[in-house]
Amino acid sequence: QKHWNIEEMCKVAVDLGCKSVELVDPKDWPTLKKHGLVCAIAGSHWFDKGMNNPKYHDMCIEKMRKAIDACAENGFANVITFTGFREDIPDDAGIQNCVAGYKKVVGYAEEKKVNLCLEMLNSRVAEEMKGHPGYQGDHTDYCMKIIKQVGSPRMKLLFDIYHVQIMDGDIIKRLRENAEYVGHIHTAGNPGRCEIDENQEINYRPIMKALLEIRYKGYVGQEFIPTRDPLKGLTEAVELCAV
Repeated sequence: QKHWNIEEMCKVAVDLGCKSVELVDPKDWPTLKKHGLVCAIAGSHWFDKGMNNPKYHDMCIEKMRKAIDACAENGFANVITFTGFREDIPDDAGIQNCVAGYKKVVGYAEEKKVNLCLEMLNSRVAEEMKGHPGYQGDHTDYCMKIIKQVGSPRMKLLFDIYHVQIMDGDIIKRLRENAEYVGHIHTAGNPGRCEIDENQEINYRPIMKALLEIRYKGYVGQEFIPTRDPLKGLTEAVELCAV
């Protein structure tokens, strides 16, 4: 089945009452705006080459600054970022490298009033796009050590419920513990990064209520990989998350 193009995706989003289509190339942002939509989080560098490795700092920072500028110009709030793969870097060194690197760019994010959202990804699942073996920031607590040491109100956590379930569990507890740092949310069903329906194990309704409880004001991005009719699965997901 063919993918929706950006125009089709925007029309679906509007029909479902969604406010954002995320990780869209800035060249397509005028299409979002035409439909009254925002890009809740913008792309920057990729997840394999990240801030845990000093040799990638210049490249990552350049891409983040470019994304920060684009977001600031368009009134969008968030830019995604990643630790990168381990590549034999010890975990403690990975934290130190990330903190040092983010401190070079977070001041610019503060100036432009844009958040950097560090995504935790699972490293257990080997299937393509369902897990990322070798990714260093593969636990919530690890990413939070980086975020807290950077020490900026613009350094946030991208809390991907699917990835957290696989690596850590205790989703609601972790949301409560890290409430002030959560900058963006992703969903998907587990196992398989499928629809968030009754055929997977994560109980999304109480998690959405927990987001209200912690006064989360951001967006929830539906990031599952469809296994059946995409529109039906997305419609069900949007309805499930509307609490």
